[in-house]
Amino acid sequence: MILVYIEVRDGKVKKSSLETLSEGKRRADELGLDTAAVLVGHGLKGLDSGIFPYGASKVYLLENALLSHYSPSGFAAALAVLVQEAGPEIILFSATSMGKDLAPRLAARLGVSLASDCTGTAVVEGKLEVKRPIYAGKAFVTFRLAASPQLVTLRPNVFSLLEPSEAAGETLIKEVVIPEDDVKDVVSEVAREEGAALDVTEAEIVVSGGRGLKGPENFDLLKDLSALLPHSAVGASRSAVDAGWIDHQHQVGQTGKTVSPNLYLAVGLSGAIQHLAGMSSSKYIVAVNKDADAPIFKVADFGVVGDLFQIVPYLKEELKKVLAE
Repeated sequence: MILVYIEVRDGKVKKSSLETLSEGKRRADELGLDTAAVLVGHGLKGLDSGIFPYGASKVYLLENALLSHYSPSGFAAALAVLVQEAGPEIILFSATSMGKDLAPRLAARLGVSLASDCTGTAVVEGKLEVKRPIYAGKAFVTFRLAASPQLVTLRPNVFSLLEPSEAAGETLIKEVVIPEDDVKDVVSEVAREEGAALDVTEAEIVVSGGRGLKGPENFDLLKDLSALLPHSAVGASRSAVDAGWIDHQHQVGQTGKTVSPNLYLAVGLSGAIQHLAGMSSSKYIVAVNKDADAPIFKVADFGVVGDLFQIVPYLKEELKKVLAE
């Protein structure tokens, strides 16, 4: 069995988890395994119906009132109980903030290795093989995990969703017994930036800015542009964040967040290697910079050499015309 952890936020299943489930289903078919999904929390009934169309033949709902809010230790304990009972060969997580936090804890409880932030999977000689970037994205390593179960986290926005089917499956609601002492930590509140609806890791389009914006007030240019683009979010370089121009949650790069949008629009970004490590897996990269020798142009699919303060307003007006048609 391939078991896929499904993340729920604000009562909704996250798209990145459905991407992970879709990839799990593809590999399960090649390996001749069943595909199951697991949700952890409280009051999960009803969420299973949106999961079956993406490849799960079975959905586990692990219920406990102590887990009504995310608890790293509590969720890991609940998952460990299910793994011992169900015995999956492979366990997949999306490499979101929660996935990156939870998967290592489960790996530690099970005493197995973890392949994190993978951007490719394949079945070779009847075994699961995974690929992940190394050396700040300059190279890729392909390997197999010897331990069982194999734990893997998959980078969001890299793996395509399956075409939804009308297939149904079996839902198993399990009341997980966890000693209260095992729930040592609970997320009591998630603070969100006012007006920020989408995290950069989940966005299909990221409009990102750097020191070329010259000040915090000019990030409004990018926010206005992002507001015109569906499923988009504003990103930033470390230098812009360190200067206090925008909150850290927008930071893209080696010390920030890793993104893989369909389109990455880099505005006033030089393209330092640390930044490229966080966005080089974007499907298309468009760069705007007045320095024709900026490193960002080496990875860009399309580059514009010029003053961003002239180009971005022009781009915004052209987008408005297109969207009005």
